[in-house]
Amino acid sequence: MNQPRKLDPSALHERRSGDLDTPGGMRLARSTVAIILAGGRGTRLGRLTDWRAKPAVPFGGKFRFIDFPLSNCVNSGIRRIGVCTQYKAQSLIRHVQRGWSFLDGRFQEFVELLPAQQNVSADWYKGTADAIYQNIYLLRKHAPELVLVLGGDHIYKMDYNRLLHDHVAKGADMTIACMEVSLDEARGFGVMAVNDQLHVKAFQEKPEHPAPIPGSTDVALASMGIYVFNAAFLYEQLTRDSADPHSGHDFGGDLIPHVIERGYRVIAHRFSDSCVNMTDGRPYWRDVGTLDSYWEANMELTKVVPDLNLYDKQWPIWTYQEQLPPAKFVFDDQGRRGMALDSLVSGGCVISGAAVRRSLLFSSVHVHSYAQVDDSVVLPNVDIGRNVVLRRAVVEKNCRLPAGLQVGVNPEEDRKHFDVSPKGVTLVVPEMLAALADKRKAAENGG
Repeated sequence: MNQPRKLDPSALHERRSGDLDTPGGMRLARSTVAIILAGGRGTRLGRLTDWRAKPAVPFGGKFRFIDFPLSNCVNSGIRRIGVCTQYKAQSLIRHVQRGWSFLDGRFQEFVELLPAQQNVSADWYKGTADAIYQNIYLLRKHAPELVLVLGGDHIYKMDYNRLLHDHVAKGADMTIACMEVSLDEARGFGVMAVNDQLHVKAFQEKPEHPAPIPGSTDVALASMGIYVFNAAFLYEQLTRDSADPHSGHDFGGDLIPHVIERGYRVIAHRFSDSCVNMTDGRPYWRDVGTLDSYWEANMELTKVVPDLNLYDKQWPIWTYQEQLPPAKFVFDDQGRRGMALDSLVSGGCVISGAAVRRSLLFSSVHVHSYAQVDDSVVLPNVDIGRNVVLRRAVVEKNCRLPAGLQVGVNPEEDRKHFDVSPKGVTLVVPEMLAALADKRKAAENGG
C-alpha cells in the first residue's frame, strides 16, 4: 500500500493550534489555491444555455451560478482562485471580470480566468482532470500546499476551511466532499463505499446498483464534485493520468478510482460538517441542471422562510451589481393595481398596474397594466405587455412579450411555440417569440 503524503508535521501542528475563525486557523485557506471547473455545456438546461455556459446562468434575482462557489471561497478565506472556462464563455468571462475584480493582487489575491490555452498540449480541455493538468503551470507558480477543486454550477453554501482542516487532520492525500442521498438518486452521482472512519474503499461513477453507507440499507454517499488534494500528490497524479492513453482524463471516471485502487489515503468529508447556516438542520445543496430543477430552486426563494438564506450578512453571496433605480409599483385602481405578493423583485423593475404572485423578477423587468405573472422566473430586461398571462414559466432575458400573450395556460398550445418541461414549466426565449410573431404576421397576410 502506498504511504499517505502528509504536510509538514510542524506546519500541521501550527494550523491545528488555531480555531477556524482565528488568524492562525485561516492559514490553511491562505496556503490553498482553488480551481473552479466552469466549462460545462449545460445541455440539460436546454435553450437557457444556447448563448452562455451553465455557470453563467442567472439565479435568485441578481446572481449567477458561479457566484456561489466564488463566494464560498472568499468567505472561507481562500483568495487565490482560478476559473477554467471553455464553452460559450463570453457571458461568464464578462461577469467574473465585472464582479470579481475586487481582490487585491498586492496581497497575492486573485480570481484568474483560465481558458483552454493549449499550454501543455494542442487540445481543448478533454475532461475535468485534464482541465487542471493544462493549468498545472499556474499551480506550480503559486506553490500552494493544498489544491481545492470545485464545480461552477451548483447552488450551496459551504465553509471550505472546515473541509481543508478535516483533510489535513486525517492525513489524507485526497478528500472528497459528499452528501447522503437515496439509493435511487445515487445513480446520477459518483458513489463512494466507505468504512466506519469514512476512508473511501471504492468509487463508482453513476452506478446502476449503488452501495449503501455502513449501517444503512437505503442511503448512499454521493460525491459533490468537490475535492481537496495535497498539491504534490495532485501534480504527480495529473502527470501520470495525462500520459495514460486509455484514460478519459476525468476525476470521477479515471483519477479517483485509480488512486483508491492503489491504496492512497482518500477520505470522505460529510457536507453537513461544513455547510453554512442550515435551516432546521438540513444542508442546502441544489443541482439546477434541468429546467424543472432550475425553476423549483428559484421558486423556493419566494417562500416565507426559504431553505437558502440570501439575507445572511455573515455569509454573503457576492456578485456584480449593476447600478439601477429601486423597483417601482404604480397604479392603485380596482383591477389595475401594481403589486407583487410572495415574490422577489429586483432593482430597475416597474410593476405598472399588474399583479405578480409567487414569482422572481430579475433586474429591469417592466410588467405592463393588467398583466398577471404567477409562479414564474423572469430574467433581466424583459418587457411583459398589457394583458399578458404568465404561469409556471421561465422567461429568458431580453424577451418582449406582446400584449395578450398567454403562457402556461394551455400546455398544448405552448408546445407549438415554446419548450415545455416534463413537469409543465414553459421556457420562453427571444427566438421563439420572433418565430411566433412571423407566424402571426404570415397568417394576417393570408400566408
